[in-house]
Amino acid sequence: MTVQIARLGLPAGPDAERFAERLSERVARRIDHLEESPGMIDFAFSTALLALRAHCVADPRAAAAETWEAAVNAMQLGSALFAVTGVSEGVVECRINRKMRTVPAAGPLPTADAGNWLTAFWLAVICREQERMTQLCEIPLERLRSPEGQYDEYIYHWVDTLQTYWLRRPGLVEKLTATFEASDPTVARVAPRDLLQGVLYPPINLFYHFVRRDEAGFSPALVEALKLHQVYWTLNEERATDIDGSIALGPLAIACLAYDGEIPIEVESDYLPKHLLQHSWLGEFPT
Repeated sequence: MTVQIARLGLPAGPDAERFAERLSERVARRIDHLEESPGMIDFAFSTALLALRAHCVADPRAAAAETWEAAVNAMQLGSALFAVTGVSEGVVECRINRKMRTVPAAGPLPTADAGNWLTAFWLAVICREQERMTQLCEIPLERLRSPEGQYDEYIYHWVDTLQTYWLRRPGLVEKLTATFEASDPTVARVAPRDLLQGVLYPPINLFYHFVRRDEAGFSPALVEALKLHQVYWTLNEERATDIDGSIALGPLAIACLAYDGEIPIEVESDYLPKHLLQHSWLGEFPT
């Protein structure tokens, strides 16, 4: 039986559509300025991610072409962020917003870190961009470390686990175990406990069920992840109206892996837009 999990606090409607459209226009302008201002790529990426979430509020099933285009733009900018910050001279050829763009090297930026790496990787998974997934997974882990101790150590174990899985390197079980241990609330010190338990940890648990091909346990784990996401993002009025909670990006990405691996997905939710999960728009836009 399919479980339904409602998204609370973010109603669709004309206002949501107009907001999404305005954000997409802003994203397009920022993309057009990248060739002159490559150091602004992190702002373009964050705006594109916001636009994707806004489109998913206005279009909860991601049935509109504009929503898929927003997902593609966010994915392309996420990958480009790491491409242009990975070199200090020359230019990088990037396809962004339907065009090939020649973006000058930006050199290291503090925002090209493990947190944004996870977001960029989830977007590449959702868009089924295997080449970009590989490029992201080939980035050395040390390059993603925040010099200011912005993250708990678990996030680096988590990135290492995902890179190991995708590149089929040895040691996956050991690295996933280390991720579990380091993400324990009694061990983690930087992330607030409710954020860790409600948003950051559930994708790790879901990935565990996925790599084990646990068909009986995957959908219950996905239900739990979405319910925890819902609880976190509706704890108070401020969170309930925060567009960041409109989709569960990490669980969505892992559900995409499971869907493509023919693991039954017995959950329906606006936190998990149907047409992103089922890649209904795949091939409609150059990626």
